[in-house]
Amino acid sequence: MASNQRATQGKRIRERAKAEAQAEKEQSRQQRKEQKKVRNENLKPGEDPDLVGIYHGPQPVLDE
Repeated sequence: MASNQRATQGKRIRERAKAEAQAEKEQSRQQRKEQKKVRNENLKPGEDPDLVGIYHGPQPVLDE
């Protein structure tokens, strides 16, 4: 009966890793939500958040 012990332990490890990954994703979603909220509070009425800081002509290169 106990011959399938490794499969159970492996599954438990995979499930724990999956739960941790989901928790990290949820945390990053919450951070993005807060950043978006702060960004939108700093906008002037009628200003498009996607177009802030963009002007005609070549755009500067972003270092990421």
